[in-house]
Amino acid sequence: MPTPHSFDALFAMAAAREGGANAFEKTLPSPKTPTELAAIPDHRWLATMTRAVFQAGFSWKVIEAKWPGFESAFWGFDPSRCSMMSDDDLDALLKDKSIVRNGAKIRSVAENASFLRDLAAEHGTAAKAFATWPATDYVGLLTVLKKRAARLGGTSGQYFLRTMGVDSFVLSRDVVRALIREGVVDKEPTSQRDLARVQAAFDNWRAESGRPMAQISRTLACSIE
Repeated sequence: MPTPHSFDALFAMAAAREGGANAFEKTLPSPKTPTELAAIPDHRWLATMTRAVFQAGFSWKVIEAKWPGFESAFWGFDPSRCSMMSDDDLDALLKDKSIVRNGAKIRSVAENASFLRDLAAEHGTAAKAFATWPATDYVGLLTVLKKRAARLGGTSGQYFLRTMGVDSFVLSRDVVRALIREGVVDKEPTSQRDLARVQAAFDNWRAESGRPMAQISRTLACSIE
């Protein structure tokens, strides 16, 4: 396998395709600090989880247009209230035209509310659990979402974390193509072994550049023609 390019080389490749170094630098995301993440109320974590779940395989514009209806229908995404969703509540939501009426995705709101309440019991708040999770074990956090949350495996969980401001990489099509080109993996990374290789590569680029994973992730994506 080829030796991965340095981050500086990757940045140069991306900048050449994105209008130069200064222009490209302005497009790079800045993750929130642990203090900022810990201050986010748990109901906002549930709201963003829900948005990621409903957007998967569906028009993001439709979800955006209906979002005020989601906020109202799901009681402001209060984890305690959502975790106690009854059969009557489910029936009412399945008839509510202000949201997307997908039964499995509606039930995931209750499951993810319970997951957040469990995290809160373990860490004080769910936000603290996300805020204190080490970047060097980001793939471990993805595994937690896959196993303990609902419908947040794969890129849905990754986009949820990115949207909340957690330092993260997203295994989009172009990021995967770049990782294959760099010799990190030889196919889309789904196994724990391949994900560990991806984590190690990001750790190396992070140590080399001093940049967060979110910026490295975008740089990889933009380095693809």
